This record gives sequence, structure tokens and C-alpha cells, in this order.
Amino acid sequence: MNAEFLTDPAFPGRHGFFTRRGGVSTGPYASLNASLSSADDPARVRQNRALVASALGVPRANLLGVTQVHGIAVAEPEAPWEEGQGPAADAIVSDRPGLALGVVTADCAPVLLRDPVAGVAGAVHAGWRGAVAGVLEAALAAMERRGARAARIAASVGPCIGQSSYEVGPELRDAVLPTLADAERFFAPGAPPDRWQFDLAGYVAARLAACGVRATVLGHDTFADEARFFSHRRRTKCQPGPIGHQLSVVVVEEGRQG
Repeated sequence: MNAEFLTDPAFPGRHGFFTRRGGVSTGPYASLNASLSSADDPARVRQNRALVASALGVPRANLLGVTQVHGIAVAEPEAPWEEGQGPAADAIVSDRPGLALGVVTADCAPVLLRDPVAGVAGAVHAGWRGAVAGVLEAALAAMERRGARAARIAASVGPCIGQSSYEVGPELRDAVLPTLADAERFFAPGAPPDRWQFDLAGYVAARLAACGVRATVLGHDTFADEARFFSHRRRTKCQPGPIGHQLSVVVVEEGRQG
């Protein structure tokens, strides 16, 4: 059994944006559900995470996640912690080679970061609330404290809900508009007069660019592609009930000169 994952050709080093395919979970969690906080069978989730670790060539114990809360806290592991016991945070940054840093998503944007010279990597769970509050900037600051430089950091924004699928109201728009001078460009008119279609991936990439970090956007829509991705919004709009979460991972590797 092989855990399916996508990669970004422009992103250096081992990484993967895993889909929902290639795991052992069943029912609404089929099949590569990676969320230990779900109501899925914990043994199946752990087996799924073992498949992810194996696909990236790291020990299962080195695959680390955090307890995601849509905030801006950054975990900075020096060594593995017990599976499922990661601190409350929405970003994880380290310079310890061999650690695999992961975040789970089901419409929010997973962002992988790496400075290949400093040997520092990070993974960020960027929903709109976290992105507006500054989780991306917090992760970059943590990387810079460990020797990374914005000009060297590669960033990749993985599968998340696409603009055509993401209808939002005035609360979200009013929160986003003050954060960037040109934030209006991330909103297309919606069908009702008080609704807009929000480009989450584009907004995340723009926040990174404002920090001097160029990002690649993979462009996969988690809502639209049910065969490959779990989607929170699809669950609430179309298929009420439990769902799983996909996992995105970057492996910390030794720095190099140059």
C-alpha cells in the first residue's frame, strides 16, 4: 500500500502534500486520514501516519504534528515527542535533521518552508484566521532565529479550497482587507450582493511575498476534488458527518554551503 502525495518541483528537499488516497481508514475517513483528533480508529490513523513516514524515508517516531487551534503559535522541536502530544500551535519549525514536520488540513492552506543553506524547515497550517493574525510571519521569524534568511527560503502552498469554491461573507472580507494594501484583488464578486469568492492560496502567497519570500501555489482545490482530498466545507454543504484530514510534511535536512 502506497500513500499518495504531491510534490512541488520548485521546492528543495524531501516533502509531500499527501492526499486522502493510499491509507487503511474506512467509511468517511477513507483512506489516508492523518488526524489523531478525529473519531477515526486511532490504530488506523497511526498506521496511516506510518505510511506517510515511510513514503518520505523517516522513522514514524520522527513524524511530528501539533495540536492546531487556528492561532499563531510556533512549535520548535529539538527532538521527537510522543505521537499525538504536540503542543497547541499552527506552525512547526526546526533545524534538527531527520525530523519530519507536518500539518493536517481539510480546506485550509498547508504551507511548507525551507532554507536549504541554513538547514531550517517549517510547516504551517494557514486558514484565513491564522493567516490574517500572522501565523506565516511567526513561522518565518522562528526560522530566522535559527539562521534562515527570507531571500533563501523556498515556500510552497499546497492543496486548499479554491477561489471558485470559497464563498465568504463580510466578516472575513473586513478582516482581510486591512492586512495588505491590495487585498481587494483576492475577492471576486459572489452571486448574492454581500458574498465574495476568496482566493485563500493567493492571499497566503502574498503575505509571504510581503516578507520577501517567493511562494509556489500548487493550485489544487480540496473542495472540488472529492476523490483526492478531504474538505470541511464540502462536508458542511454537501455531506454532513465526520471527515478525515490530509497531511503535508517537510523533512528537515542538513544545511549546505552556497
